[in-house]
Amino acid sequence: MTSWIYLIIAILFEVAGTTSMKLSDGLTRLLPSILIFVFYSVSFTALTLCLRHLDVSVAYAVWSGLGTALIAAIGMAYFKEPLTIFKVFSIGLIVVGVICLNLANGRH
Repeated sequence: MTSWIYLIIAILFEVAGTTSMKLSDGLTRLLPSILIFVFYSVSFTALTLCLRHLDVSVAYAVWSGLGTALIAAIGMAYFKEPLTIFKVFSIGLIVVGVICLNLANGRH
């Protein structure tokens, strides 16, 4: 169970790091630029810790898939990126893929 908590932490900090990239305006704003490295350091540390008990295929799929879905949602909600049915469908496919990988792997 602790591994899943580490994975959730890794996802949230990866999303924060990616959001900071956008807010840094091409590394021209100091605080968001520094936060990119802080958030990604925490994310990779937590991801590494979760790999003690989770298969790398599942952990990375969940980390990257849910991170991608969250960033897409933030882009549409906060940065006013266009919301299209194709984007919603594509995000749904990512989530379904992550779920299927977890189901195919079984419980740990």
